[in-house]
Amino acid sequence: MLRSRRAGRVRGSLLALVLLAPALLGAAPGGSGETISLAGNGPGQRLDVTLTRVVDPAGPVGPEPTGSDRLVATRFRLENTGSAVYQDSPAPAAHLLDTAGQRFTGDDLPTTAGPAFPGTVTLDPGGTAEGFITFRIPADAEPAAVQFALNTGLADDVGQWSLPLP
Repeated sequence: MLRSRRAGRVRGSLLALVLLAPALLGAAPGGSGETISLAGNGPGQRLDVTLTRVVDPAGPVGPEPTGSDRLVATRFRLENTGSAVYQDSPAPAAHLLDTAGQRFTGDDLPTTAGPAFPGTVTLDPGGTAEGFITFRIPADAEPAAVQFALNTGLADDVGQWSLPLP
C-alpha cells in the first residue's frame, strides 16, 4: 500500500511539472479554448492563437494508424496581429502533452475531423487562417494539454491550453 501511494505521488508530481513547466519558463497563460497572444523571435511577429476544437479520436483519411496508435485532431484559429508577414509551418509548432509526461509533435495528417493546415501558412498582418493539426498518440494515452509556439515551435513564447476543452 505504501509503495502505491509513493508511486501515485511521483506520477502526480511529474504531471504537475509537465503542466506547469510552460508557465515556469515564461509561457503565455491560457486555459481551455482561450485566445493567447504569442510573439515570434523576429521583429513584428505576433499571432493571436485560439484552440477551438479537439476531436479524439479523429478518423484517418486513408490507412488506419499503425499498431495501437490513435489520432487526435486539434483545430486552431491563427490571426496575424503583428506588423510582419507570418509564414510558418503550424503542425510542428504544436505539441500535445499527455498525463504521463510524454510530448507529441503535430502533423498535417488528413483526418475526417476537417481540413488540415497546409504545410506552410502565409498571413499578411490582419489575416486569419483555421485548420486542424493532428497528433498520433498511443491508444491508451490521456491528453492533458496542447501547446503552440511560432517559428515552427522554436519561439520562446509558448501558449498552452488544458484538455479536455469545456
